Amino acid sequence: MQVTETLNEGLKRGYAITVTAAELDEKVNEKLVEAQPEIEMKGFRKGKVPMALLKKQFGQRLMGEAMQESIDGAMNKHFEDSGDRPALQPEVKMTNEDWKEGDDVNVEMSYEALPEIPEVDFSGVELEKLVVKAEEEAVSEALNNLAETAKEFEAREDGAAAEDGDQVVIDFVGKIDGEAFDGGAGDDYPLVLGSNSFIPGFEEQLVGTKAGEEKDVTVSFPEEYGAEHLAGKEAVFSCTVKEVKAPKAAEIDDELAKKFGADDLDALKGQISERLEAEYAGAARAVMKRALLDKLDSLVSFDLPPSLVDAEAKQIAHQLWHEENPEVQGHDHGEIETTEEHTKLAERRVRLGLLLAELGQKAEVEVTDAEMTQAIMAQARQYPGQERQFFEFIQQNAQMQQQLRAPIFEDKVVDHIVEQAKVTEKEISKDDLQKAVEELEEE
Repeated sequence: MQVTETLNEGLKRGYAITVTAAELDEKVNEKLVEAQPEIEMKGFRKGKVPMALLKKQFGQRLMGEAMQESIDGAMNKHFEDSGDRPALQPEVKMTNEDWKEGDDVNVEMSYEALPEIPEVDFSGVELEKLVVKAEEEAVSEALNNLAETAKEFEAREDGAAAEDGDQVVIDFVGKIDGEAFDGGAGDDYPLVLGSNSFIPGFEEQLVGTKAGEEKDVTVSFPEEYGAEHLAGKEAVFSCTVKEVKAPKAAEIDDELAKKFGADDLDALKGQISERLEAEYAGAARAVMKRALLDKLDSLVSFDLPPSLVDAEAKQIAHQLWHEENPEVQGHDHGEIETTEEHTKLAERRVRLGLLLAELGQKAEVEVTDAEMTQAIMAQARQYPGQERQFFEFIQQNAQMQQQLRAPIFEDKVVDHIVEQAKVTEKEISKDDLQKAVEELEEE
C-alpha cells in the first residue's frame, strides 16, 4: 500500500492512496480462510469446501469489503502516523473508475486538518466578578409577588358590579349559528376578569355585570385557533353570573411563609434572598464568561479550517433569518446568503470552540453521567407526562446527547480557566447588573 502527499496548503491536505491487487487478493483470502470452517455447500461437509470454490462463489462479494477495509486502514494509519486530525469527515473518491478485478485500487483523500493550538498563559488574564447582594427592596418585591399569587377572593356586597381584576363565577353555554359546540359550556367557572384566560374580548364584556345577571357575550375565535372547526368563527356565549368576588391580597406574615414551605416569615425572606443572589450570580457569571471569551479571542490566533467557518457562517445566517421571519416554520426556503458579518462571527465561534476543546482535552475535563442526567431531566421537564419518552429519545440520539453535553463541557473549561486567572470582585447594584446583561444581549 502506498500513500503519497498531493496537497499541503495551509490546513488543506491531499493524498493519493494505492492499494495493490496483491494486497486485495490477500485480504479476500484471509476472509475466506476465516469463514471456511462455518461454510456448508452441497457435496461437501461443513468446513471442507475447497478454497478455489469458495473464492469463485464469494470472492467478488468479499472484494468490496476488502477494498473498504484496506482504504479505511490506510486512512487510520495515516492519521496515527501524521498526528493530523481532520476538521470534518475526509472526502474520499476512487480515481480509476474503470477498475476491474486484478487492478490496483487508486483513491484520492482530501481534508482540512485541525490547526495546532498555541499554549496560553492564563495567569495574566484579569477578570472582574460582579457581586450583587439581595437588597431589602428586592426581597419585599418578591414577597409582594408571592402574596399576589396567594390572594383569595371575597364576595362583594349584594348588587355590586364586577370590576377588572374581580373574579366572577359563571355558568355559560357557547353557540355558533345557534348550535352548541363541544367544549363551549361550563358550570360554576371562576373567571378572573383581565386574566386573558378566555377568548379575546370575552372578559371585558363581563365587567359591570352583577350577581344573578344574565348576559350574552359575542366574540370571534382567532383565525389561528387550535380547533380548526372553530377558528375565525363568531360565537355567542349565554352567561349567568352567579357570584362577584373582589381580590384580597394575602397578608405577608408567618402564615404566608408556611404556604410556601417556610417555617416563618424570616425563613421565607432568607430563602428569597438566597434565590435572588443565586440568580444574580448566574447573570454575573454570564457577564464574566463573555469578558473571558473576548480576552481569549484577542489573545490567541491560529489558522481556521475554512470548511468549519463556512458551515458555522451558514448556520448563523440560517438562525438569524428564521428569527427575522418567525412565520416560516419549515426549512424548505431558498438558500440564505452569508454576509461578512456572519463570517466574522463564525470565525470567532470556531476559534473559541477549537481553543476550549483543546484546553478541555489537555485538562482532562469530562462531563460526568450525573451531569448529563441532570441536563436531560431539566430538558424533560418541558414535556410533562412524556419524560420517559424524552429520556429514551435522548439515549438513542447521539447528536442530541452532544448538544446537551457541549455547553456543560464549555462551562467546565471556562471554570478551569477562571481558576488560573486573576479574578477581583466588584459589588454593584441589581440595576447595574441588569444593564451589563442587556449589553451582552445587544452584542
